Amino acid sequence: MKILLLGLNYAPELIGTGPYTTGLVEALAERGHEVRAVVGQPYYPEWRPRPGHRGWSRKDLGRARIYRVPHFIPSYPSGALRLLHQASFALAATPIMLVDAMLWRPDRVIAIAPSLLAAPLALLASRLSGASAWLHLQDFELEAALATGLVSNNRTIIKLLAGAERAILRGFDRVSSISPAMCRRLVEKGVSSERVAEHRNWGDLGKVVPLVRPSAFRQKWNITTPHVALYSGALGRKQGLDLVIAAARGLSRREDITFVICGNGPYRAELEAMAGDLGNVRFFDLQPREELGELLGLATMHLLPQIAGAADLVLPSKLANILASGRPVIATAAKGTGIFEEIEGCGLAVEPGDAAALSAAIGRLCDDPALAENFGAAARRRAERRWHRETVLAHFVGAIEAADGSRSLAPVAESQHQ
Repeated sequence: MKILLLGLNYAPELIGTGPYTTGLVEALAERGHEVRAVVGQPYYPEWRPRPGHRGWSRKDLGRARIYRVPHFIPSYPSGALRLLHQASFALAATPIMLVDAMLWRPDRVIAIAPSLLAAPLALLASRLSGASAWLHLQDFELEAALATGLVSNNRTIIKLLAGAERAILRGFDRVSSISPAMCRRLVEKGVSSERVAEHRNWGDLGKVVPLVRPSAFRQKWNITTPHVALYSGALGRKQGLDLVIAAARGLSRREDITFVICGNGPYRAELEAMAGDLGNVRFFDLQPREELGELLGLATMHLLPQIAGAADLVLPSKLANILASGRPVIATAAKGTGIFEEIEGCGLAVEPGDAAALSAAIGRLCDDPALAENFGAAARRRAERRWHRETVLAHFVGAIEAADGSRSLAPVAESQHQ
């Protein structure tokens, strides 16, 4: 089978959607399919171009061909600049997508969102080639942009953007997303339930295992406190990390807790300034993928903050490996949201924006090691049940193989949320 894929983010990006698009392409190629992926330059989460990846390129890796196209990368992604960023990717990808659609004639065309703005290009390619069109949605970009203030609250603009979003979603033969809550939201947006399926991201369960000894990062970073509250990932406004700084301030009199914020992004300098007078907060860069298990094992508990209103717009990809590490998680999520459901029984949930509640939850897990241990063991079991890489990818690849040009997903739409 010939599969043409369009996705902005790809390896060597360490976090975000890139690793999952890369994994899908590799899994499809390993199953014997011919895959051509049109992807952008690596830039995330730093929002800076990586050395050696400028301009156009093509690389063949076994049965997969990776086209890279140049695009605009804003150093600080405001709403307008983010739109320009995505539009420039769509424009640069257009010649390759259309030529491959007409001359290579793929059987499937898959678009990964972000970027939803580029998804109509994948739709056009599918129509030109006669292929079925599949959209895999990693987050709801419009609503996330509204929640973070990246898009104006003007009702006319919102109505126009929402209408465009619905039209794009309805145009695809298949639409999948990464959690039950996000799939329900797709149906609410007018996608028929027969065309919606859950295909979640995965964790590196073989590489990320519960540490039974102190993490090597304790010595490397000279961390001497008994407890570490760890956040590792992108540093952007969507994450609501100012709440973590506020919680650290509330616990500044405790000498047994260090807050470790490990990541990069346009919001880092602002966060460092906010924490400038706190001795219990440490900042570090993202660590290499091969050291992920050691890093996550540093935590007494993991912090999973999100701004209010974002809990069902995205399921943070970091959650899979957080659970795999066998450590409890504290999430800012209201009861009934998708994130609350994912972490229930594996940690604690507090209301978004409530720094005092976050401080109290951190203190509770530090002071009750038996509770923390029970949550951690439950987290690992859940990771093994829901987030196993080989199982998730086999399900996704099988669904792509089974899809045809009809607009019914009934044979392959079973949820993995067991």
